[in-house]
Amino acid sequence: MFNIKTINNISDKGLSRLPADTYAVSPDIENPDAIILRSQNLHDMEIPSNLKAVGRAGAGTNNVPVEKLGEQGIVVFNAPGANANAVKELVISGMLLACRNICQAWQYAANVEGTDEEQNKAVEAGKKKFVGYELPGRTLGVVGLGAIGVEIANVAVALGMRVVGYDPTITVKSAWKMSSDVEDMESVDQLLKEADFVTFHVPLIEETKNLLNAQRIATMKEGAVILNFSRNGIVDDDAALAAINAGKLNAYVCDFPSQKLKGNDRVITLPHLGASTAEAEENCAIMIADQLKDFLENGNICNSVNFPAVKLPRGGKSRVALTHKNMPDMIAKISSAVGDAGFNIHHLRNESRGDLAYTLMDIECEIGQDMIDKFAAIEGVLKARKV
Repeated sequence: MFNIKTINNISDKGLSRLPADTYAVSPDIENPDAIILRSQNLHDMEIPSNLKAVGRAGAGTNNVPVEKLGEQGIVVFNAPGANANAVKELVISGMLLACRNICQAWQYAANVEGTDEEQNKAVEAGKKKFVGYELPGRTLGVVGLGAIGVEIANVAVALGMRVVGYDPTITVKSAWKMSSDVEDMESVDQLLKEADFVTFHVPLIEETKNLLNAQRIATMKEGAVILNFSRNGIVDDDAALAAINAGKLNAYVCDFPSQKLKGNDRVITLPHLGASTAEAEENCAIMIADQLKDFLENGNICNSVNFPAVKLPRGGKSRVALTHKNMPDMIAKISSAVGDAGFNIHHLRNESRGDLAYTLMDIECEIGQDMIDKFAAIEGVLKARKV
């Protein structure tokens, strides 16, 4: 029986993927094998001794102490792409809100007073203040071409926009899905000079903090629009606000309200709605549940943010999963432990990611806890378990 602790409301459609005869799922479990969460901040959480995995039902993992968990051999999963359509639709909505002055026009219409005839006259007289422009022929810059960025790029091409993209770490999988009409930019700086609209879809790490700053905004086109539905901190809000007040930018649309951004009619802030659809929440929960199930039952890793992807078909009679440091001679030590015990490895897969590595192997005979203890005692091994 595996014990799963849930934090936040997790979709029942996802949790139903964990059979009740094998999984105990509850927010009250004290020492779980795995945790499933959405937005709860885990950075100050005391890590349970039995914890093997954390599943974030979403793409971003800023609320999860990924490095700290990795140092203890705990695999952190996310759900990239599960909320891509929801974010894509919101970004397209954001472009339309900005270029058609919809929020300002809505506010104007809401404040018109008088009889219907008087309101109609006022509307006809006032609508010229909200003349906008159309998307076809405009250039959209997409920074970050993962699951979300690719979907946005593709729909923008379908809308008749020119699309330029930048992502030095784009995967083959993403490249296959992306329209051939998307133009590759050599740098963020080159992309910003080309774009009428720019949207960011990158994680918030030290290298991406204030990725769009005052210096880069100065190189952008007059009247450009910034969209940030990625993470607060990717865009320097002070710089964006100053550029709007100076008439450099036409609009700033983001998912992260703040006191400083309130009250400016060229700034549109939404209450972190990026993945807030029933479909996205279900998709994220289903993906995380399936990944955790495969990891706990088979040792396979897919979509981890701290350990490498590893998938191994079942073979032999005993399967062992080892999270460990990426150290020289580790495979030799693991193999020697098996050989010294008189056992034979049926097959083995080892992959590394930065300072961490993962080994999944099948042994041709049954092994006991004493063998797992031997693996755990190897220098550099973080967690060892029989799967």
